[in-house]
Amino acid sequence: MARGDHIYVRRGRGRYYTHHAIDAGDGTVIHYTGTAATGRRVERSSLESFADGGEIYLRSYRSRLPAEEIVSRAESRLGMTGYHLVRNNCEHFATWASTGSAASRQVRSWAVAAPGAVASLAMAQATGIHVIVLGTVSMCAYALRGLWHRRSGSRTVLRPIDIDRDCAA
Repeated sequence: MARGDHIYVRRGRGRYYTHHAIDAGDGTVIHYTGTAATGRRVERSSLESFADGGEIYLRSYRSRLPAEEIVSRAESRLGMTGYHLVRNNCEHFATWASTGSAASRQVRSWAVAAPGAVASLAMAQATGIHVIVLGTVSMCAYALRGLWHRRSGSRTVLRPIDIDRDCAA
């Protein structure tokens, strides 16, 4: 890693998302930190604190700004608030510092996957409700049929077959 690099770590129990920062080149990183309760803002933290025991990855770009400009841009945002999960998150910040354009692959992938997930959920719920209702009605009808046949005396009684007597030609 080098000064001005866009770095990230995987976070969450199953490593569901990534947290992004700019390497300041002096053992510190600049990134969004904090919680919803304390408020999120851009701060400088130690590399170890940022990694939080995870492996650090490097985001590469075909074209990016010079390292000094990247760090300068990141430092210009120190203390800034205004974090938003979808419109202004740590990945937006690091991408903006590196390229001049804020973007988030995570948000983009969620936006692409979400309509399919919602449609699948809606289909499963729609189908599931029909299957559950149909299954319940069928089981009730079957149970009532047996109860009705027992009460009405309309039963089929099976008797053993005597092959010599019943099948004699």
